[in-house]
Amino acid sequence: MTPEEQRMFGAQVADLRKQRGMTQSELAAAIGRTASWLSQVERGIQPVNRLDVLRLLADGLGVPLQVLQPDAPQATEPEATVPTETNDLDQARLVLSGHPAVDVLLTTREDFRPSTLPELRAAVERIWSLTHTDQFAELSAALGPLVPRLERAARTAPQEYRAELHGLTARTYQALAAAFVRQNEADAAWVAADRAIREAELSGEPLEVFAGIYRLSHAFVRLKHLDQAEHATVTAVNALQRFVEENKPTPPHLSILGSLHLMLALIHARAGERSTARDHIAKARTVARQLGEDRNDFNLEFGPTNVEIQAVSTAVDLGDAGEAIDIGEALDASGLSVERQARLLMDLGRAHAQRRHFGDALSCLLKAEDLAPEMIRTHIAARAVIRELVLVAGRAATDDLRALAERADALG
Repeated sequence: MTPEEQRMFGAQVADLRKQRGMTQSELAAAIGRTASWLSQVERGIQPVNRLDVLRLLADGLGVPLQVLQPDAPQATEPEATVPTETNDLDQARLVLSGHPAVDVLLTTREDFRPSTLPELRAAVERIWSLTHTDQFAELSAALGPLVPRLERAARTAPQEYRAELHGLTARTYQALAAAFVRQNEADAAWVAADRAIREAELSGEPLEVFAGIYRLSHAFVRLKHLDQAEHATVTAVNALQRFVEENKPTPPHLSILGSLHLMLALIHARAGERSTARDHIAKARTVARQLGEDRNDFNLEFGPTNVEIQAVSTAVDLGDAGEAIDIGEALDASGLSVERQARLLMDLGRAHAQRRHFGDALSCLLKAEDLAPEMIRTHIAARAVIRELVLVAGRAATDDLRALAERADALG
């Protein structure tokens, strides 16, 4: 868009909003943006080039997409498909329902056996392995018996074992929160993260509390409660930053601090606040340089490589596709989890789609699917870009693209 086109576009958005009797704050809240971002759009300062953001605006204003962008592809009737809803975490949702260990509240017996601790530790490690590889059905099945078992043990074990058991329970709830976020069940992620924070505090491990806040903020972002996400994250960053400045930080301290800056970059990118998002990417890079290596403290995978993966995602969210491609194609993420590698490929696919490199976009998405099929088939951003590719291609869509869209249920 030229500056004049941006001004005309902004004036059109303002007129449509006023016709519907909406304030800037009301429209911004409806589309998950800030009032300041919308104000900049309406004044012609903030460009809106991404198709998904245009679609959000159109939906919020109650008009067809073509009213805002006449040359946008028309939605066509998809071929008949059987709609499917992912329910791999249904059993895990049941785990969160009600009190986790109500059967031990009316008794004082201590039936915990210390010999089971190695088994419980191994079970929690497996939970995180399943989470990192997006094996949600297996994860849900494993959590069904494990969470009540941990909760009962933490209540009935002798005092000397309870801190570790609360820590294992906290880590399990963190994994559950991460999985729920990826499957777009943010309400359940909120509950799981809140329980993780409580268990972490009972464990006497303060950094586990900060890790739980990170998971909670992710849930808020998915719910589009960006103000809550920012409040939770900023409060944690301020407390941790003061500690780091006054003490010699350990690598785990730096991993948490850097991850929280990446969370703030995500929050501000989703709000369309370009300069603030970039500022937090820069702060995370500084922390990563201080850390000096890729680590996996608290299953956050923080380090120089993951900062750049997040920089790719942030650039895509801000519509800076060229920058995202330049950063992403120079990265070697093979040392990180399959989930992180697939996320990078997914974001590169989104970036190529923004640049109208449709063949490259499809190639990246198919490679991501090979690594983490569940991510591509359930992630909102992946399904959105697949649907966009199908709409743009129309009847010229390749068999590979249509097959991917059907697997991801992205045609409906």
